[in-house]
Amino acid sequence: MAFYALASNRTQSHTLCWVGCWVSVLGETMPKKSKVLSALEVKRINAPGLHSVGEVDGLHLRVTPAGARSWILRYTTGETRYAKSGKPYKVRRDMGLGSYPSVTLAMARDKARLVREKLDAGIDPVTERKAASQARQAAELARLTFEDAASAVIKIKQAEARNIKHGKQWESTLAAYAYPTLGKMAVSDIELVHVKQVLQPIWEAKTETATRVRQRIEAVLNWATVNGHRSGDNPARWKGNLDNILPSPNRVAKVEHHRALPIDDMPAFWQTLSKRTGDAATCLAFTILTGCRSGEARGATWQEIDLEAATWTIPAERMKAGKEHRVPLAPAVIKLLKAQPKGHDRVFVSPRGKPLSDAAMSALLKRMGESRRATVHGFRSTFRDWIAERTSTPHDIAEMALAHTIKNGAEAAYRRGDMLAKRARVMNQWAEFVTTPAPVGAENVAPIRGEVANNG
Repeated sequence: MAFYALASNRTQSHTLCWVGCWVSVLGETMPKKSKVLSALEVKRINAPGLHSVGEVDGLHLRVTPAGARSWILRYTTGETRYAKSGKPYKVRRDMGLGSYPSVTLAMARDKARLVREKLDAGIDPVTERKAASQARQAAELARLTFEDAASAVIKIKQAEARNIKHGKQWESTLAAYAYPTLGKMAVSDIELVHVKQVLQPIWEAKTETATRVRQRIEAVLNWATVNGHRSGDNPARWKGNLDNILPSPNRVAKVEHHRALPIDDMPAFWQTLSKRTGDAATCLAFTILTGCRSGEARGATWQEIDLEAATWTIPAERMKAGKEHRVPLAPAVIKLLKAQPKGHDRVFVSPRGKPLSDAAMSALLKRMGESRRATVHGFRSTFRDWIAERTSTPHDIAEMALAHTIKNGAEAAYRRGDMLAKRARVMNQWAEFVTTPAPVGAENVAPIRGEVANNG
């Protein structure tokens, strides 16, 4: 038991002293009480450091070397930490109560008393303040709308995309189907019922479009979650979520493959095509003989082509798989390229000198009366069918000829070369087949010598 008193008995075994001293009573130690300073005394404090002002435990006036003065409340929390030595200690905090003299002595004491009341109730004001700030920040983050979040994601997709068209597709599909329902909603408020409202009206009528809309909504909400704007499961997720509500896209949508010419119709088509002039016809012929995608052909530059080595090297940034691809050029392709004017960086250009569009080749097929039977991309299918049905080309060589990504991870890891020489033989045979009318009744089988028709 601790108490303050005047010594009245010189023989008393315990030492008693005035307020302001350390007092030891019955073995207990008490901290000294600071002198209660007046407003005038506080005004006169100029020495740098912490100055106790009394009346409220831990209340100090802090004076910086520059002379700035502010109120500090020093206190210990209920949190226990351990020093490297293993000795426990209580966490001490210095809490700012405002600058002096804007906050007067009386005001500082009132603030300090309120803090002490919270401490007595087991509440750490600093922790409380941080929690309130975090709550405000979370509330601000949660107020982000779906449209604003989508705009951020679209910028990322545009930076990643090989062309502007892809980014615009994101924007147009979301604007048409998602924004009317979700656009002004906070991303934190979007739930499964809202995603259903977007998808159900178009799921069966426009299945392919609806699938893309779902994927893009999912991507936007994933971005929002990662950036702290929402929490919990993604309501646009398909597996284990929407697949329990909506029918499988493969079951409700009729898969429409690119229209492709039958193998045996290819030579006759070529004879008709070869009579056509202009870059659209030449580019289509180039596309067919190389088995490449139309965008790769239309974007071809003279710098990419080595006529002496008979190779066309397509840079990674123009490839669907994002990997450089070498195409062996058959003699028929070399002949075609040598006849092509070289007054432009691009191999194929429009009559106005601009890059050739995909629509130009599609329009050519329409003028030829072949648009109902074939598409530009469909000639890749014809090429692939010819490889499978009329040659003994191994599967991996066929896939490389089409610049398809190797799906087997282990195989892809060990595949270092591009089998250019073997693919060159395939492309030469394909060009010969296309450009030479086939004899009536011929099987047109063109095995590759020394190769075994297997995947091993």
